Amino acid sequence: MSENHLFAAIRAAVPSPDKPLALLADGSVVTYGEMLALSGQIAGLLVARGVKPGDRVAVQAEKSWPCLALYLATLRAGAVYLPLNTGYTLNEVRYFLGDAEPTLFVCRPEVAVEARALANELGVPRLETLGADGTGSLTDAAATFAPDFDDVARGPDDLAAILYTSGTTGRAKGAMLSHGNLLSNARALRECWRFTADDVLIHALPLFHTHGLFVAVNIVLLSGASMFFRAKFDPRETIELMDRATCLMGVPTFYTRLLDQPELTRAATAHMRLFISGSAPLLAETHRAFRERTGHAILERYGMTETCMNTSNPYEGERIAGTVGFPLPGVSIRITDPASGAELSMGEIGMVEVKGPNVTKGYWRMPEKTASEFHDGYFITGDLGRIDERGYLSIVGRGKDLVITGGFNVYPKEVEGEIDAIDGVLESAVIGVPHPDFGEGVTAVVVPAKGANLTEQSVLHALEGRLAKFKQPKRVFFVGELPRNTMGKVQKNVLRDSYKDIYRRSA
Repeated sequence: MSENHLFAAIRAAVPSPDKPLALLADGSVVTYGEMLALSGQIAGLLVARGVKPGDRVAVQAEKSWPCLALYLATLRAGAVYLPLNTGYTLNEVRYFLGDAEPTLFVCRPEVAVEARALANELGVPRLETLGADGTGSLTDAAATFAPDFDDVARGPDDLAAILYTSGTTGRAKGAMLSHGNLLSNARALRECWRFTADDVLIHALPLFHTHGLFVAVNIVLLSGASMFFRAKFDPRETIELMDRATCLMGVPTFYTRLLDQPELTRAATAHMRLFISGSAPLLAETHRAFRERTGHAILERYGMTETCMNTSNPYEGERIAGTVGFPLPGVSIRITDPASGAELSMGEIGMVEVKGPNVTKGYWRMPEKTASEFHDGYFITGDLGRIDERGYLSIVGRGKDLVITGGFNVYPKEVEGEIDAIDGVLESAVIGVPHPDFGEGVTAVVVPAKGANLTEQSVLHALEGRLAKFKQPKRVFFVGELPRNTMGKVQKNVLRDSYKDIYRRSA
């Protein structure tokens, strides 16, 4: 092992130092040469701050070009990148810092005082700041380092990142992703989606999530392509960019909001070659409406934090609404009986299991949980699905109660715990039900204590500041009692069925 496995591939794909990599909102351009230089400077700073190979670098910073350079610098320094959702409160960040024990925590300047106190309390040795405009103590200090950096050698099995994911029971789990996981997946997607140096991606996704970082960014870098790099999604601006772009990667919300714009036409999308959707289920009606308006069939794919991408609808061939296509090159998918583990026949619904070079090495410091999530070498996704006679995979539900809203995972018990702590609440159940914009809407069903005077607004107000916004319920309903089976377990499937149309009616 003499090179940095993932970054060596990125470096080899650089078309020329002057080639534009990121086209920013202010009209400025970041070249591939500038990417190499800034990531080298930050890597030098990381090493000077005591970051050693295998150490974790935790980052909760707004999307910016220097934040992207920080990800690449972490790879180059041989460290492990740990991105944290910018919506998390410091109360929520406490768990991740305590569990991952990073050597360095990079936070937003506006929370630096509180973050430093938390870091000191948890024994995190170093703290730097990075703002939405790309300035902060991190970039100030990095400016004093040379752009040339001797990349730390890392092999395919060495850790590149840890992404925390919520399940339905227990604490959040840190999915360990290796250099080999990330590189193999990006190469497979580059091949399937036909990315080349001629492509220009509209990048409006967050950088703390698999979709925006390991799918979008890594594919662009490994293709020598360019991207319109935007802090947030704006449907009108996105349409304006389409005559200079070739591809958009988005969540279903992007497409429903684009459809709200009268400017979305066949002429407006004529220069685009590909629209990709993921991170949450795309409604079949959205797929049909977009095709009717633009002539483009959205390409839906299926992935998860622990595996990056597993399947994709075909680039050439029929993209079927409601399906997530075929396994990527090198990936195997099978459907098994959730009870016995036996492989099921074509068309039968069962547990989706996946095997391939994209699959996580396991969960950070959770060997027993890691062992329980694998079955004969296959990773048990927790999703229920079926494969039809043509080989298309459809996800029909989840064996777990995890809610995916706008591409983000929400652990119901965490939300329920906060609701149950509100005065006047006897108990609660949190479910996800179909939502036209977010895939699923977080929905709370509450049983008030006798004599309590609760309202939907009073519950929502009590949750403000306790949970990240994406975890907060979009609606709260009150019932006399929760449905239970003979064993006393709350029947969330009954609740989901009862409330399945609430957002459709109000949309």
